Amino acid sequence: MVPIINNIKQLDLKGSYTYADYLLWNFKERVELIKGKIFKMSPAPSSSHQRISGELTYLLSKVFRKSNCQMFVAPFDVRLVNYKKTTVDDRIISVVQPDLCVICDSEKIDEKGCIGAPDLIIEIVSPGNSNREMTIKYDLYEENGVKEYWIVNQAEKTILIYVLVEDKYVGIKPITEKGKLESPTFPALKFSVKNVFKQI
Repeated sequence: MVPIINNIKQLDLKGSYTYADYLLWNFKERVELIKGKIFKMSPAPSSSHQRISGELTYLLSKVFRKSNCQMFVAPFDVRLVNYKKTTVDDRIISVVQPDLCVICDSEKIDEKGCIGAPDLIIEIVSPGNSNREMTIKYDLYEENGVKEYWIVNQAEKTILIYVLVEDKYVGIKPITEKGKLESPTFPALKFSVKNVFKQI
């Protein structure tokens, strides 16, 4: 039996790993696996981050509890599949934990989380901590077919929305605190953006 790894220092952070490896990790730190590479997640989210997440959870749950789609909040593993690999575990080289995600295909949901692309992913970025969401995750979600991707900027109180069109993301005009958000993918999902940031 392969032993569980309890310390991230035991691993080569420049190495390449799969979901099979990920299942053997029992770190105190939260990590994501993106295209086989380990990325340490930020420490526990700030109170502002948690307030924004709570407001979004409330606003989205009002819409999706009446639909066939299901909403999940972090920590929740989303496993993205590389179909060029051979075995099930080796195909999965990306495991991320979006702040919120919506999945409309129930067959993608199991006891370990989600396998395959959610329909909507929302990431809340902190000041000075947006590079991964704006570049690495943007590319990852686009390549894996996430239909709609939101980047919520708590410092600027804005929401950026990217929609998948012919396998490429197209951005719509940034929505400020005074604007109204209307999801291109989910017409019933609409709200005043000021509600998201009202507690910060």
